[in-house]
Amino acid sequence: MGCIGARSFSSCGFLLLLCCVEVWVLTNPVKSETSETVSIMVPDGPTSQGDAKGYRRLQVSLHCITGKDVEMTTTYAGISVARKMHKVNTKDLSDSLKWKNSDEETHANPNGGLQLHQKWKKNRTNEMIQLSKDAELQMQIAAMERSKHFNNTLRGLHSIWRREHQNHLQDSTLKLMKDQIIMAKVYASIASSKKNLDLARHLLKHIKQNQDAIKEANSDAELQQNALKHAKAMAHVLSLAKEQLYDCSIVARKLRAMIQASEESVIAQQKKSQFLIHFATKTVPKPLHCLPLQLTTDYFLHDHIRNELADKAKLEDPSFYHYAIFSDNVLATAVVVNSTISHVKEPEKHVFHIVTDRLNFAAMKMWFIAHPPLDAAIHVENIDEFKWLNSSYCAVLHPINSENLKQYYSARDHPSTVSAGNKNLKYKNPKYLSMLNHLRFYMPEIYPKLDKILFLDDDVVVQKDLTPLWSIDMKGMVNGAVETCKENFGRFDKYLNFSDPMISDTFDPKSCGWAFGMNIFDLKEWKKRDISGIYHYWQDMGEFRNLWKLGTLPAGLVTFYGLTYSLDWSWHVLGLGYNPLISTSVIEKAAVIHYNGNYKPWLDLAITKYKHYWNKYINFDDPYLRVCNIFQ
Repeated sequence: MGCIGARSFSSCGFLLLLCCVEVWVLTNPVKSETSETVSIMVPDGPTSQGDAKGYRRLQVSLHCITGKDVEMTTTYAGISVARKMHKVNTKDLSDSLKWKNSDEETHANPNGGLQLHQKWKKNRTNEMIQLSKDAELQMQIAAMERSKHFNNTLRGLHSIWRREHQNHLQDSTLKLMKDQIIMAKVYASIASSKKNLDLARHLLKHIKQNQDAIKEANSDAELQQNALKHAKAMAHVLSLAKEQLYDCSIVARKLRAMIQASEESVIAQQKKSQFLIHFATKTVPKPLHCLPLQLTTDYFLHDHIRNELADKAKLEDPSFYHYAIFSDNVLATAVVVNSTISHVKEPEKHVFHIVTDRLNFAAMKMWFIAHPPLDAAIHVENIDEFKWLNSSYCAVLHPINSENLKQYYSARDHPSTVSAGNKNLKYKNPKYLSMLNHLRFYMPEIYPKLDKILFLDDDVVVQKDLTPLWSIDMKGMVNGAVETCKENFGRFDKYLNFSDPMISDTFDPKSCGWAFGMNIFDLKEWKKRDISGIYHYWQDMGEFRNLWKLGTLPAGLVTFYGLTYSLDWSWHVLGLGYNPLISTSVIEKAAVIHYNGNYKPWLDLAITKYKHYWNKYINFDDPYLRVCNIFQ
């Protein structure tokens, strides 16, 4: 048997040694258990010490057992150390070389082992050459890719540098003059405090000249022709002021004071802007004020007082599809009805129950007399005719009529006013004083003979047939609604006061909220679970508004807690009255879109890209709309 093969080692000299050992073993196969030391002469580098021919003597000890692994012990005199010992076993030798029973082969060809090794060496060399070619090709490809990326990066960096450089140079005169004005104000203030009145007047004069040259300019092109001359004159004055007045700490204090004053001014302007937007969104525009006046005039002028819009039998038939809309906005209600009817297959089976206030009752009724929605039934009611709706029965009327709430809306120093901030500004809204807003909690009292009813806010647009909602199995729940708890938005802790033990002991702060605006109510379950009683209980507890924020949604969350069935999101998409980032695909998939928020579609402040979804259900050629200048 012969001991063949070796693995690479970190020492180049040791690798050469093993190759020599392999040659010796190939030419001298071991047949029995032996232990022999062999001296091998290995060529060395010029710096090493050897014999006269440049060789060093190395000792190799072979321990071979027939049929077993062979162990080789080598002693190597390195350059940096006197001597190193290494052991190599055949199991650690390269897989490309094998044990061979070469008795006959060796006698026939004494150099067979050496030829085999040379053949292996040649093949390995070819493999390394081919590997080098492949590696070189891969490196070239990688280099070309890096070159492309490098070029693109350079071009991108150059583009960024050019743009920033251009931006820096653009309007440089305007920026310079604005900076000069700031520094001139600083030095003018310092000069005044140091009684250097002549310099102070000189600085103020140049400040005025620069301001006149700038005026409303937003770029160098819009500056006055003599702007550059004023900038040079200001530079000269600032140079004089710096020589006489410059003190680092004083200038820093003045600049900090100016920054603080500017910040306070910005905050004040933001408050004013918020208040004006709020005022604009809650004020009825002149055209929408004109419309009910025109309708009311025609209603009484043409004696439509006794006209009924629907067969009374339909109004109480639970087999029909019933909708509830509580609103004082005629045009908005018309859009809700028109958009709903335009998507149903059997309009004659749909009944709309509209409740409004005394002021708009005649106008609402006249609109649907003049614009009957196909074969659908319309029933308009006046909330003031609901005799059961009194303070002895309706708990909500207690806080609405309380002195605390009246003071909340009338006090000038309340935090909802512009002078104190906008934290509670959105709650200073007349709708919170309107019983129309709270009427949704009295569905069985208004419609005692119905089994189910679909509630719709007046700021929604219906885009699909809603009749499948009546056939949904609500699993014994009372309220079917779309949840609004993506991430942390819309959960209970955003609406309820969990610092109060009554709230924290009853509700989970991470419970998912839901949306009012499109709700299917099971009135049978409502009566069974006494929802109106639950609502009254919580209204009594929250009379002083310390349990939740204002509005009907927090009251709804506590009233229908654990009794709300979650509808798929596509039934009701919210946010078109405040969020400009809702995608078109989401809107188009929705059965109902809701303009909740300040920017209602009938206002000039509406988000433009959402307005056409509402406008397409209005005939702007209608005589009433034309008279009141309501245009698209």
